[in-house]
Amino acid sequence: MNSSPLLSRQGHRLLQIGMALFLFSSFEGFVIPYFAAPRLGLSAHTLSALQGVLLLALGLVWPRLNLGAMAARIAFWSFIYSAFAILAAYMMAATWGAGNETMALAAGAAHGSAFQEAVIKNVAYSSAPTGLISFALMLWGLRMANAQSKNG
Repeated sequence: MNSSPLLSRQGHRLLQIGMALFLFSSFEGFVIPYFAAPRLGLSAHTLSALQGVLLLALGLVWPRLNLGAMAARIAFWSFIYSAFAILAAYMMAATWGAGNETMALAAGAAHGSAFQEAVIKNVAYSSAPTGLISFALMLWGLRMANAQSKNG
């Protein structure tokens, strides 16, 4: 199966999601002072803007990846999950005024219940393996397609 239309469609979705994250970051900036942990709210604001930039860049690169359909789907959905899982963890921490056990630098003294801290930790830590898988597949997808493209 030719995965070029799939990669093009996924690239376009990444661009859309990147712009949506810019919009989210813009609106979220207005409510930073009202979070239980404003410093974590600021961290979530910065993170969503950074992810927006990353998604825009990946959306432009995505159609150039040399990946089969299954690898492209795994890379795409793993990255989407990873991006939103870590953002969700920061948003939960900011809302609950928790997160000191997982994101101590951003949370400072904000410490929640054992349940809140466990949820934040599980959501945040689940983003790492999926992100690594996605980035590894993207790196693999940037290899040269064949000898002809190496000469061009």
